[in-house]
Amino acid sequence: MTGFRPGVRLAVDWGGARIGVAACDPEGLLAYPLETVPAGKTAEGRVAELVKEHGAIELIVGLPRSLSGGEGPSANKVRRHAKSLSKRIRPVRVRLFDERLTTVTAARALSDSGRRAHQQRSVIDMAAAVTILEHALDAERRTGSPPGELLI
Repeated sequence: MTGFRPGVRLAVDWGGARIGVAACDPEGLLAYPLETVPAGKTAEGRVAELVKEHGAIELIVGLPRSLSGGEGPSANKVRRHAKSLSKRIRPVRVRLFDERLTTVTAARALSDSGRRAHQQRSVIDMAAAVTILEHALDAERRTGSPPGELLI
């Protein structure tokens, strides 16, 4: 066990239309939404800029697995983007972290806070990224080891 590593981390929820981005403070106590990046040709570049701007020690990429734990076309697409980002942001490390049900959790939390469905679209991806980051931070605190799968 290595213990909790201090430093800012960013997390992304990579969707087909939008990429939600979240960050945390250097102590890993508070995860917060940063922005929603439109998916497309410039998305990886913008995420790389955010990693640099915030001095992140790590980028956590939500890996969309099925409920059974398998990986389908969406997971393969996310893996490709994560590998490409890994090359762009070296020496910052990229980790894939299981994101099962994070969008559902984020949508429920937004709904519980009084946001209607059409109001959620603009923030749900960021909220999902926050949830991914919170789960990753909790996992590291609980196990004392970096969370998820490290891309090399």
